[in-house]
Amino acid sequence: MSILDKRIQLQTLLESILGSRNVYFQPPESVALKYPAIVYTLSNINNSHANDNVYMTDKNYLITVIDSDPDSEIRDKVSRIPTVKFDRHFTSNNLNHDVFVMRH
Repeated sequence: MSILDKRIQLQTLLESILGSRNVYFQPPESVALKYPAIVYTLSNINNSHANDNVYMTDKNYLITVIDSDPDSEIRDKVSRIPTVKFDRHFTSNNLNHDVFVMRH
């Protein structure tokens, strides 16, 4: 499976959790987000080496659930993804942001 295929699978998973297509991968500032939303960005790449070659690559994504509801069910659903770890919460412009790190 290609790296792009894995990211498309993540996109599909997040859309199914959100129940809409308001899932954005590294959106430029010019994109007007619709809420509730999930925004995710590539945050790190971990390569495992053997015999001077990369034999395995793990990508980490920051996944941010943005919702006006401070008790968001979306946040709870994202937290149940097996490789996700909660990182932090903050509010901005009267919206709650819950940030997770995901190894993919």
